[in-house]
Amino acid sequence: MTSADASAAAGSGAHPRFAAALDELGLGAVRAQVRRFPEATRTAAEAAAAIGCELSQICKSLIFAADGVPVLVLMDGASRVDMELVRRELGAGTVTRPKADVVRETTGYAIGGVPPFGHRTRTRVLADRSLLDHDLVWAAAGTPYTVFPMEPKTLIAHAGGTLVDVRERTA
Repeated sequence: MTSADASAAAGSGAHPRFAAALDELGLGAVRAQVRRFPEATRTAAEAAAAIGCELSQICKSLIFAADGVPVLVLMDGASRVDMELVRRELGAGTVTRPKADVVRETTGYAIGGVPPFGHRTRTRVLADRSLLDHDLVWAAAGTPYTVFPMEPKTLIAHAGGTLVDVRERTA
């Protein structure tokens, strides 16, 4: 990336790696829709409050380790991931939450700013069907201060996600 490209990416508020991924995917116009907030939007609740949307309209990008191999789970902001359902979906022996350094090493982003695509390494992606309940969802744009909107089917397609049901059910 040239310094001019980096400046343009910085102007959008998106992380430069994520801005480059948008361009590579033919989604450069999304850069103009990136919103940057003065306060962190690390959690789904913080992001929903800043945007003024429903909590379930936030798309969380969560890294898990299935038998030690990183996997990305895209989940709506109002729900929790059922790790047993993820384990079954992947046919894994164990599914755990990795340490922050593994998340950064795998994705290239810090927890709280992990976008649904544009990662440093390619991982398997599971996308919970609950994301399809909305016409538009908001996801991190590579920093804890930036988000972008996208139609869920488009977001899942660009993330290379497989639609699954891995949401924790409440009794």
